[in-house]
Amino acid sequence: MDMMDESFWTDVDFVTQKLNPKTHPYLISKTFTERAVLEFGTQHGLDVVTVNPGLVVGPFICPRFPDSVRSSLALVLGNRSEYGFLLNISMVHVDDVARAHIFLLEYPDVKGRYNCSSNTISLDKLSEFLRGKYPEFPIPSPETLAEIKGPKLPGVSSKKLLGIGFEFNNGLEEMCDGAIQCCKERGYV
Repeated sequence: MDMMDESFWTDVDFVTQKLNPKTHPYLISKTFTERAVLEFGTQHGLDVVTVNPGLVVGPFICPRFPDSVRSSLALVLGNRSEYGFLLNISMVHVDDVARAHIFLLEYPDVKGRYNCSSNTISLDKLSEFLRGKYPEFPIPSPETLAEIKGPKLPGVSSKKLLGIGFEFNNGLEEMCDGAIQCCKERGYV
């Protein structure tokens, strides 16, 4: 599977033709906003940095159920309509996203785009991980997920961010533990 670096941009035509219509405004506005802020920085001699995280997962403090956590835990929650979104998904712990912002703020001479994703995982590998780690949930087996269809997106490469010395502190286990614990506390699972 290919990996996307910072030279890749969201394909607006692909989003409107292939993805869930509920996500169109969010994805398209993020793309147009990032392009505009980078262009504005260039025109005005500003050092602009953007951070592009994968799916942000982990504990949450917001009053409503974050879409990124809901989507990442679709196998735990039994949200079959979202399984196709997880065919190949890049994820990052919420704390690592915050740390990446601070790191880039404090790092000298950075500018431009930085991807921030620590894990890219396929639907079947995610199923295997969740079934082994959380046996209390009826996670579908990789075999039963073989029929799931959807766009298999490339992973997100954080090579540029890692290349200047950033290190991720959290992996898939910490992401899922924090998210599931918050979901239990709020009655979502």
